[in-house]
Amino acid sequence: MKEFNPIVWFEIYVENMNRARKFYESVLDLKLEEMPTPGDIEPDMEMVAFPGEMHLHGANGALIKSKNVTPGGSSTLLYFASDDCSIEEARIEKSGGKVIQSKQSIGEHGFICIAVDTEGNGFGLHSTK
Repeated sequence: MKEFNPIVWFEIYVENMNRARKFYESVLDLKLEEMPTPGDIEPDMEMVAFPGEMHLHGANGALIKSKNVTPGGSSTLLYFASDDCSIEEARIEKSGGKVIQSKQSIGEHGFICIAVDTEGNGFGLHSTK
């Protein structure tokens, strides 16, 4: 059996695209890019993608504003890679989010921080130092 990472795409649903976009760009220090939307499926859908290449290791994804999905309160948690998650953690509350669990060791697997974004979605940060 071929070994692979099973996650190939993620979507974070938002209520306010401008607020959510500003939050993730500020915390993760990156630029989200406009994405074409399936207008024939949902004309008012908005999508902005995290930078990345689909052919590289790891998953890529987007923020999505959809009238069909309400953000927040989900039981799925995704982790963003980081060199040192304390750097992004320091930006979370300044950007309007909330730190739920400050940087903590997970033994030989590195460190994590868990937070909530401006839309009520939980997310994590992971680093090896």
